[in-house]
Amino acid sequence: THQLAPELERSHGVRTGLTLGKFAPLHRGHQLLIERAMAENDRVIVMIYDCPETTPIPLPVRAEWIRRLHPAVEVIEARDGPREVGDTPEIMRRQEDYILRTLAGRKVDGFYSSEFYGDHVSRALGAEDRRVDPDRRAFPVSGTAIRQNPFAHRRFIDPLVYRDLVTKVVFLGAPSTGKTTLAESMALEFGTVWTPEYVREYWEAHQVDRRFTQQQPVEIADGHLEREEAKNHQADRFLLVDTVARTTRIFSQ
Repeated sequence: THQLAPELERSHGVRTGLTLGKFAPLHRGHQLLIERAMAENDRVIVMIYDCPETTPIPLPVRAEWIRRLHPAVEVIEARDGPREVGDTPEIMRRQEDYILRTLAGRKVDGFYSSEFYGDHVSRALGAEDRRVDPDRRAFPVSGTAIRQNPFAHRRFIDPLVYRDLVTKVVFLGAPSTGKTTLAESMALEFGTVWTPEYVREYWEAHQVDRRFTQQQPVEIADGHLEREEAKNHQADRFLLVDTVARTTRIFSQ
């Protein structure tokens, strides 16, 4: 059945688009490529390469960004893909051979990129060379620029992606041991933002005779996480957090 699938698709006029890259990290320019491919094709394949030498963010995490933001596309995690990038005949041939081998005979009608390799890869695939914003006028950014300073370029990054570019630092301890003071002072030192402990705010508004119901710690945890999410996109490298929701659960017991 798998061997017959490409012929079956051609006979029914199914058009397939392909794009590929490291997506380290995924940014609005990449998403423009994917969205253009989705608009012009019945099926879209995104091939994502492993690149531990470029980013510490694991391949499955980067692949999950695409799956969650573009659930209609098929994502192929290319763990053993070639890591050399260049325009020498040998490098181009290795890239082409790997792509063709990974597709295993599946026909591609349009290859989507904004790079020089759009020419030779599309010819190897027998596909239309679809260049999208090669001058980066729509989104003047690159993965290299984002890796150097994610905070400065965060307008080009979806919050789902940006969350994984920020290190969350949590201050733990019993009440009145200085967590809030530490979080606030270190936020000033590192030029970033911090999240206050939500349980204090919730307690003042909802406690009855200095008691909570069993359900209320769940509401506290939800509120705490919502505040973390709201602050995350304002964080530069670090998000400093006064207490973690799990502490509220343990303390309530």
